[in-house]
Amino acid sequence: MPFKLGPMELVIILVIVFIIFGAGKLPQIFSDTGKAMRNFRESQKNDDGEEVVVVRRKKKTTKST
Repeated sequence: MPFKLGPMELVIILVIVFIIFGAGKLPQIFSDTGKAMRNFRESQKNDDGEEVVVVRRKKKTTKST
């Protein structure tokens, strides 16, 4: 991750979310977010129930002089 979020940044983000959506919608938003994360993790598993590891390879570049 190219940046780090400290406690103050998280508080500011939560306050902005609270102002935008209001207190009534927050439980539904967090519930939907949790379900989406759970579905994403389940989709990353193969048929045996093991997690699939994605390996990214660096492209080899050749310099021609």
